[in-house]
Amino acid sequence: MTGGDLGALQARIQHSFSDPRLLQRALTHRSFSADHNERLEFLGDSVLNLAVAHLLYERLSQLPEGDLSRVRANLVKQDTLHQLAVKLALSPLLRLGEGEARSGGPNRPSILADALEALIGAVYLDAGYGPAQALVRRLYESVAITPRMDAAAKDPKTELQEWLQGHKMKLPVYRVIGTLGAAHKQTFDVECEVPDLSLRERGIGGSRRAGEQAAAAAMLIRLKARGGAAKASQ
Repeated sequence: MTGGDLGALQARIQHSFSDPRLLQRALTHRSFSADHNERLEFLGDSVLNLAVAHLLYERLSQLPEGDLSRVRANLVKQDTLHQLAVKLALSPLLRLGEGEARSGGPNRPSILADALEALIGAVYLDAGYGPAQALVRRLYESVAITPRMDAAAKDPKTELQEWLQGHKMKLPVYRVIGTLGAAHKQTFDVECEVPDLSLRERGIGGSRRAGEQAAAAAMLIRLKARGGAAKASQ
């Protein structure tokens, strides 16, 4: 990866970094260096969700909260972020460990989606929310946003979020409890907590996102079992 490559990326995202180290870190996978992009990804995830929520609030002004949440979940899921990362040509710029690079890491959807979130987080740290929000809006200019987006295809995290919102409860909290395996082939042990019910479930996945989905799926099974038990006792 050369300075010219990074310059071309900055031209594509229409942001020139005051601190180029942030950009380099955003493109660095944990298999390459201890100075990797996971903290930036964590930050970028929050910035992305806020910016997309604001975008939907403006564009879909008549849509109720639950439907807005469903559309947002569709827009920030891994598949969508992967497609946006491919359009930005992030793959050749990723810094990966040798093992991860050989095993298809540059084209792995989870790695590309995480790098895009890290890039958003890097822009936020470099210049504040305004430029980060502007980047998110540019990224989604080519995405067709409609009130009925993918209504039938709900992943476990989306389904759990909608279930909790439908019952007037707070959103779940996800935490990485631990990681196993070599840096280029890690599995993530993730906990999903529903604070209002004091419930916790865990899931394992080949990426943080996959672990969160597995934990959300386990939580849904538990909630549905509780619901069935409650009906049987009536």
